[in-house]
Amino acid sequence: MQTATAYTELADADAAGHALGRQIADELPGSPDAIILFAAPGYDHRSLLGALSSHHPAALLVGSSSAGEFTHLAHGAGAACALALKSDDIRFAVGVGRALSRSAADAARQIVSTFRGTEEQILHRAALVLTDALAGHAPALIQELMVATGTRYQLFGGGAGDNAQFVRTVVFSGTEVLDDAAVALEILSPEPLGVGVGHGWEAAADALRVTEADGLRLIGLNGLPAVEAFEAHAEAVGVPFDPAKPLPFFLHNILGIETAAGFQLRMPLSVDGAGVVHCAAEVPVGSRVRIMRSTVAASLLAVERATASALASLGDRKPGVALFFDCAATRIRIGDDYTLELDAVRNRLSDLPMVGCVTHGQIARAEGQFDGFHNCTAVVCVLPA
Repeated sequence: MQTATAYTELADADAAGHALGRQIADELPGSPDAIILFAAPGYDHRSLLGALSSHHPAALLVGSSSAGEFTHLAHGAGAACALALKSDDIRFAVGVGRALSRSAADAARQIVSTFRGTEEQILHRAALVLTDALAGHAPALIQELMVATGTRYQLFGGGAGDNAQFVRTVVFSGTEVLDDAAVALEILSPEPLGVGVGHGWEAAADALRVTEADGLRLIGLNGLPAVEAFEAHAEAVGVPFDPAKPLPFFLHNILGIETAAGFQLRMPLSVDGAGVVHCAAEVPVGSRVRIMRSTVAASLLAVERATASALASLGDRKPGVALFFDCAATRIRIGDDYTLELDAVRNRLSDLPMVGCVTHGQIARAEGQFDGFHNCTAVVCVLPA
């Protein structure tokens, strides 16, 4: 497989799109089969997509808004980056699911309707999935995609970002800018793809039962208003907690849903006057959860392990390129140390090219991993050469 990476910090969307298109053309002979684009929320995305597409009109183009953009050579916020793919052996298709907030099942069926691997015999099936994070229902979408594909696909990706402003997040298909939607790039390969997942969080409190919840609203824990569990934990560990401004506390004290494969993380975001905790993703009623803690060192180790796991999944096949998705909350929590996390991925990848972004939620479904939609979790996918 031939690849090209591109990165620009040009603020003008049209100029940025042309810059990305020219970089891809300089690195990759001929027309790419597919281009993956991540772009900061400040861009006029339609103009950006149009300019990029004008250089490579035959390429399938997918992507999303993001909360931080990077390659193996550069990183920043307010930038745009792209990965171009061309292969004689790997085949690509794009699926789009609209009206996600109305029906995750319908959106999943729309996406899979254009997939070719559901009918053909192919050894390795995967899909990059990007979803409008503010539309919600991402966990349900992943479950419905697993059903619609007969659980034969590895899934990886994330929720579109807007620098944690939670105002508008969008996904891209061709030159379309879509909200309340999800897009997927189907990848059919004769060689395996590697997906690795890690988060570096550990339980910091006793288990609690989710007794009431509604979508993103966590209402009750152990029969009491959800906020009281966080207030009690803050008192126990001796740190301040202000329900009116809870994010500084929540960044270091998130929720972990107990699963057979480990903790699936959920990021609390705010508290309303009734003591309801609003989260970045759904927390199921009846699940057992714990308040979690982490350190910078633990986050770095988790990223290294996720990258190593993705590489190991290829066996003795040569890796070609990597995609890395990380969480906006992680970037805010560790601040200036975030460059260490990117360095940890790059060091494990050695000279392998890499493109990725900071997302509002991460998607991973792969054999031997805890599956679904996550928060505060690193996801690495390595494609074969």
